[in-house]
Amino acid sequence: MSYAYFPGCAAKSTGRPYQESLVAVFQALGSGLEAIEDWNCCGATAYQAVDVAQATALGARNFALAERARPGPGPVDVVAACAGCYRALLKAQQAMAQGGAMAERVNRALGTVGLTYQGQARSRHPIDVLVNDIGLEKITRAVVKPLKGLRVACYYGCLLVRPYALFDDSHQPTSMERLFRAAGAEPVDWPLRTRCCGGSCYCGGPLVGALPEATLELSHELLVDAKRRGAEVVVTACPLCQFNLEAFQGQMHRVFGDRPRVTVGFFSQLLGLALGIDRKKLGIQRMFRWELPDQDRAGQDKAGRPAEALEGVGADG
Repeated sequence: MSYAYFPGCAAKSTGRPYQESLVAVFQALGSGLEAIEDWNCCGATAYQAVDVAQATALGARNFALAERARPGPGPVDVVAACAGCYRALLKAQQAMAQGGAMAERVNRALGTVGLTYQGQARSRHPIDVLVNDIGLEKITRAVVKPLKGLRVACYYGCLLVRPYALFDDSHQPTSMERLFRAAGAEPVDWPLRTRCCGGSCYCGGPLVGALPEATLELSHELLVDAKRRGAEVVVTACPLCQFNLEAFQGQMHRVFGDRPRVTVGFFSQLLGLALGIDRKKLGIQRMFRWELPDQDRAGQDKAGRPAEALEGVGADG
């Protein structure tokens, strides 16, 4: 089964390894991601604060394009990888479902370019699809290099399950933990897994944003606590969260005096390693830092052969 795919604006920049690894994982599991032709920005960032109707129209246009490409009865699942895009599209979906003057205004605007949103397209997150559509049993069978003994901190961030907890609990989510148990890893108990990384207050980056000190402190606290709980890698589902947590560890050392030295990657990259996907297809060479335990810690493949070494590439952030 293939899904309509909304790449999002980060897919060709900071989120490039996320997109590469996600596409590779879906292919390995017998599913496909087909990018929506002529997709546009999801309407996140400042649009909601400036004009809700325009932000809704941006999301609704993507839905209308997906529906046009996949005509017929039944829902049209639009997989949005970025947590911010996923939530922004959900907000547009909810706003259009409520009807009223704004929904009418948006559909009139879509009509001027020959589009209409019928309400069939809906926002889905890849974690939701992997756990609840493809299923953990199939994923377990597909694992060829179990992440045996690897202690993983699953970071959801503040957008993925709030305010719309459609596939997991808004305060105690477990989908990623179940996903990595299926891959043979050991998720750590981490109460901060839905705490903000600072992206909501940085407005430009931990170095030059509106509140750079607050951003850096929030990200630093997450990494220190994950390491304190024994995590050897932090995985996330948001390009902004991943960037904040990985790229500024050197700056954290200069400001706070310690060096977290924690590998922070996308959940799809680590899952891809368990599925035996080539590292370049997972975009691991693009990371600033990728250091995981050696092959003895990483476990063996299902035939009993040692898994390839996972200590990685890249430089300290």
